[in-house]
Amino acid sequence: MVVTFELGVEDLADTRFALSPLHETVLSLRVLRDPGLSAVHLPWRRSALRVIGGLGASERGLLLSLVAARRTVPDFLTPRPETFAPAFEEELAAVRRTAPEAVRRDLVDTHLPDPPPEPLRTALAGGDAEVRRLRDGICELLQHYWEIALQPEWPGMRLLLEADMTYRARRLAVGGARLLFADMHPFLRWHRGVLYITDMLSHHHVAASGRGLLLLPSVFAHKPSPPLSADGAPVIGYPCRGVATLWSGPPAVDAPALAVLAPLVGAAKARLLTMLDEPLATVELARRLRVTPSAVSQHLRVLLAAALVARARVGRQVLYRRTALGDRLAGGQGGAGGGAEGAGG
Repeated sequence: MVVTFELGVEDLADTRFALSPLHETVLSLRVLRDPGLSAVHLPWRRSALRVIGGLGASERGLLLSLVAARRTVPDFLTPRPETFAPAFEEELAAVRRTAPEAVRRDLVDTHLPDPPPEPLRTALAGGDAEVRRLRDGICELLQHYWEIALQPEWPGMRLLLEADMTYRARRLAVGGARLLFADMHPFLRWHRGVLYITDMLSHHHVAASGRGLLLLPSVFAHKPSPPLSADGAPVIGYPCRGVATLWSGPPAVDAPALAVLAPLVGAAKARLLTMLDEPLATVELARRLRVTPSAVSQHLRVLLAAALVARARVGRQVLYRRTALGDRLAGGQGGAGGGAEGAGG
């Protein structure tokens, strides 16, 4: 089945990206429930299963009951972010305000054609007070789950998500909506003002009507994830680039290039220079080096002043690349990764 978003000129002008720690938290439950969903997440899954081992059986059962057999999750648990990067607690506060009838509808729709499992079924069969208690209990459990399983990993996840947004923003600036969606996922197709999302579990058409389109890059999404309901504003979670590198260690450095460069510019700047044979943004460099963007910026300023790198603005992003002088100094070496101590030199 197909979900379609009809986007006018104003909607395209209001297309934006956002980060959602709550969205990632809820989607990560799919990986806990189904280890075969994505092999790249198995290292994280093993760690997460250990830390949630201290939860009671009923709490673990409630967590996993939020994901249906067909891998859908309730819309009310993934509200549309109102700002670029809301805190987890801000998003959870919006969930706590969900009306009981919306909670009941979303949990039932999530599990169709099956009935909701226990412990959801009993609460949903009761009145609004029981549904409110269920909603609040889910929120408390998600808060705890976030703190022990996701929050420690969030800095690295955020760098990866921001690097994907940098890449997508450049594509949008260079080629418009068609290029933006061209390699986002095989299930996404842009044609004459309509975004088609194929292989969905539901079929509906949403006219954005001036509400714009919100794009959420996701570590845990294995395919585009629009809302189950056609009532909400257009929002799509999509798999971000580079997820396979997230749970692995830093890539190996280019030893010959570093041996030449390190005595001249220092180890950290040498690592940066070997990586810049292609245009990269600060957040992507920071992600690859496992350091903060501010640390990378300090070294880039020195390389820029020495005319070893150049920068260019593409849309709202600034991309860095080696200059011809930097190429000669690097001996043509490029594309190497960095070490965990990358910004220490």
